[in-house]
Amino acid sequence: MRRMPAEWEKQKAVLLSFPHKNSDWSDNLNSALSVFVKIAQAIAYKESVYIVCDDKQMIKDLFCSTNNMSFIELPTNDTWTRDYGVITVEDDGETKFLDFTFDGWGGKFDAHLDNDVNKALQQKGYFGTTPFESVDFVFEGGSIESDGEGTILTTSECLCNSNRNEGLTKETIEVKLTEYLGAKRFLWLDHGYLAGDDTDSHIDTLARFVNSNTIVYVKCDDKNDEHYEALKAMEKQLIEFTTVDNKPYNLVALPMTKAIYKDGIRLPATYANFLITNHALIYPTYDDEADKIVGDIFKELFSNLEIIPINCLRLIEQGGSLHCSTMQIGA
Repeated sequence: MRRMPAEWEKQKAVLLSFPHKNSDWSDNLNSALSVFVKIAQAIAYKESVYIVCDDKQMIKDLFCSTNNMSFIELPTNDTWTRDYGVITVEDDGETKFLDFTFDGWGGKFDAHLDNDVNKALQQKGYFGTTPFESVDFVFEGGSIESDGEGTILTTSECLCNSNRNEGLTKETIEVKLTEYLGAKRFLWLDHGYLAGDDTDSHIDTLARFVNSNTIVYVKCDDKNDEHYEALKAMEKQLIEFTTVDNKPYNLVALPMTKAIYKDGIRLPATYANFLITNHALIYPTYDDEADKIVGDIFKELFSNLEIIPINCLRLIEQGGSLHCSTMQIGA
């Protein structure tokens, strides 16, 4: 029997992949690296961090302390380990790592190096003796949320998109994810998007489990905003969802940031892109008046964790944010 643990369950480490001079971050590499350093430091305070990089010594030298950090030289296309890092499952109570196929969000970007990262980590021994399985199925970690009890929250826009696996029905996807992840039931969102998003509506930009009966989600109150109708329709679906016990979910709304643009294109800034670690809730900020409001929401939801804000304006210039750039490795 398989099960996909929730993000708040015990973690062995978090995987990061640092920007480098041959990536899309090269126009202002130092400013990008500084954000990744802050994320790594926030995690490494009490948890191991695996840092994939192209120049181990250069990246090491960015830190005052490298405690709990492992630096691993590997070639990569980009930094979004949420979508190409291993996905942790339990198989009859034993941890197992799944290596799905990553194709750059439906072939939008070159990802052949990123797609090889997990195999290289396994060969270098970073996964120890934990069973490792490569899966011939295009799939990204940011496209799903697990409550740890068999419920998968996801979006039809991503998983059923014709640019992944040649387009599959919800029914076929459910059969696949029941096999791979041990899913018992599915909550499908058919609405919701963020302008500038390359992922085709990854769930981790829109709605997240914070416990088995609570979902936080992005809410737009501005009727003149281009997101208003889609996010309102998404909220309506969330209200209709019920828990395993057939009770309504406790829904907690996260505000939208003000519109942020680069070169005239709106960027997909979202507070839903937070990371839960063993000791902290680390969330993205955007120099926005809502940053503190969101921090207060998280303090209430995660009273047992340290709440750490990290400015991620630089990250969204490349279309992602904090959660997108991390992948937890289960204990």
